[in-house]
Amino acid sequence: MAQRVGLECSLAVSEAVKLANADVIAAYPITPQTHIVEHLSELVASGELDAEFVPVESEHSAMSACVGSSAAGARTFTSSSSQGLALMHEILYIASALRLPIVMVVANRALSGPISIWNDHGDIMSERDINWVQFFAENGQEVLDLTITAFKIAEDHRVTLPVIVNMDGFILTHVIEPIEMPEQNEVDAYLPPFVPAQKLDPAKPISMGMVGVPEVYTEARKACVDALEKSYPFIVEHWNDFAAQFGRHYKPIECYKTDDAEALFVTMGSLSETAMTTVDELRAAGQKVGLVHIRLWRPFPTDDFLAAIGESKPLMVLDRALSPGCNAGPVATELRALLYAKGKTHYVANFVAGLGGRDVTRADFKSMMAKTLSAAKSGAPMPYEMVGVKE
Repeated sequence: MAQRVGLECSLAVSEAVKLANADVIAAYPITPQTHIVEHLSELVASGELDAEFVPVESEHSAMSACVGSSAAGARTFTSSSSQGLALMHEILYIASALRLPIVMVVANRALSGPISIWNDHGDIMSERDINWVQFFAENGQEVLDLTITAFKIAEDHRVTLPVIVNMDGFILTHVIEPIEMPEQNEVDAYLPPFVPAQKLDPAKPISMGMVGVPEVYTEARKACVDALEKSYPFIVEHWNDFAAQFGRHYKPIECYKTDDAEALFVTMGSLSETAMTTVDELRAAGQKVGLVHIRLWRPFPTDDFLAAIGESKPLMVLDRALSPGCNAGPVATELRALLYAKGKTHYVANFVAGLGGRDVTRADFKSMMAKTLSAAKSGAPMPYEMVGVKE
């Protein structure tokens, strides 16, 4: 029977990897991800997790080791953050191109410079196009649950793609939350042993990672894109199965008080909880606002998002990353392109907030919504705004 415990969210990730019976963990420590791999090394050293823990000299080597172990048929996990994720960049494409079901938790953190160890989404937004399935977790329970589901989704032979679970650095990684911890037999019933779709085997030799000459490269890339786009129904299927067994239901897009809303916040990650509290306070003051929370980032759940936002409501999109030289943050840019392609006329205001660990408060959310409603009423285009800049 599941037990409710108080646990640091980073340790919850490690416990999820233990419950998933991972075979290989290759990792290099980097703040704020370090507690995840530290605890995994303790679990392996104590014999609580029967796995190989491979300490390496860099994140580039960590992902390279993961590619090798997954190709050999091992259930494989790693974790990284910020500059470490950037150092993995080259190998991230190879993992998805080889269709290797590696699971990685990214403790989201700002990229240098200047040096910052605190949270924003600059690291993962630089990795939007690596062809991995990507989730954003809102709290510690989601981090644990989504990590378990990530293995099942990644290893489904109808998917066979690597998966990233994003969790906000420090905001989640270093916070102790009440977490319902499933029993091993419950996870075993949900997550069967890993059976690779194909693996390196001296008895049945195959080649992986062959050169892509011009005559095949385009087709190989299209095959990767198709695999990611076609993974959507299986992600939903496995989240539904998880709900049936554990009672916690995760959707690609979550809605909060959207039915009669006249304007919507659009968020990702842990700030969604602050946004929900703001919605409650604004509604108590007579403003009909709601929240659309994006959990599944890749493949983007287009139909779910369009259904969630309804017709013609102003949207206040919060980005936690910059897209220098562009006219909006990365999330708002994508949503505007999507709405334009679908012939939608929603007014989209975009704010970039929370860079490098800067607090985003309920007052900030209220101010952003007030500006959104004012701009939408005038109908004039609104350039994106960086919130709270001291000049």
